[in-house]
Amino acid sequence: MRPNRLRQLLGAGRPSIGTHVHASWPTIVEVVGHTRQYDYVEFSGEYAPYDLHGLDDFCRAAELHGLGTMIKLDQEPRTWLAQRAVGAGFQAVLFADVRTADDARACVRTVRPDTPGGGGTYGAADRRNSYWNQAAGADYVTALEEIVVVLMIEKRSAVDQLDEILAVPGVDMIQWGPADYAMSIGRPGGWFDPDVREVERDVLTRSLAAGVQPRAEITDPAQAQDYLDLGVRHFCIGTDLQILHAWWREQGAALGAILGVEPATPDAGPVAMDGGPAAAALEPRSRY
Repeated sequence: MRPNRLRQLLGAGRPSIGTHVHASWPTIVEVVGHTRQYDYVEFSGEYAPYDLHGLDDFCRAAELHGLGTMIKLDQEPRTWLAQRAVGAGFQAVLFADVRTADDARACVRTVRPDTPGGGGTYGAADRRNSYWNQAAGADYVTALEEIVVVLMIEKRSAVDQLDEILAVPGVDMIQWGPADYAMSIGRPGGWFDPDVREVERDVLTRSLAAGVQPRAEITDPAQAQDYLDLGVRHFCIGTDLQILHAWWREQGAALGAILGVEPATPDAGPVAMDGGPAAAALEPRSRY
């Protein structure tokens, strides 16, 4: 069983740096690995298409470069998705749409071993992470105990029950979700609503006080300082699609200006990457 990089950093009280990808193509993982700048790569599976073969290959590529792995999952079927992801080799699971402390407990149980002391529902499964002959061994159980459990705090009910959620044994980290939270309080698109930003600050502060490490998602290193001032030390920076879109947009516009031509295609509409109500998704998320 391989070392869990993010678990090691959490245990040592050290910061971590991750990045998001929507592509399950192993080559993208290798490109991230070749930079030697990241502790782990998050596959944002809540948003992207994938299959079980792709999850196996994603983790194989990460392991070649000593990269840790995290996967963000849809709320349903939460148990099946998480257990297959862990079986593929993912070492951290980011659970979306957690609403209650009971949801948090269910997330923890999903990835913990089904042993007398483990309290989980993950049994002896001959999947890729166990090399097909270690699923009953002590190392296998330890690996399950070390899976990093990360919860999205992005619903009004989750904020209302935050103290109870943070007190659930086995919750290692939380990630604030401004888009879902704004929608859940009747302010869709209100990423930067002052009330939403104040709740974010409160969530991060209370999480740190409870001993649960918050992670901040940023698009530029300059945005980290506001979070560092609060005590946040774990960051996930950038997303493959946003990085590509920004380059294509900026370089295409620059070349078009040199040539004196208008954009080749009309605006596709109000989507996050091209403007409109969702364009705030690409703006800095800190700046209190």
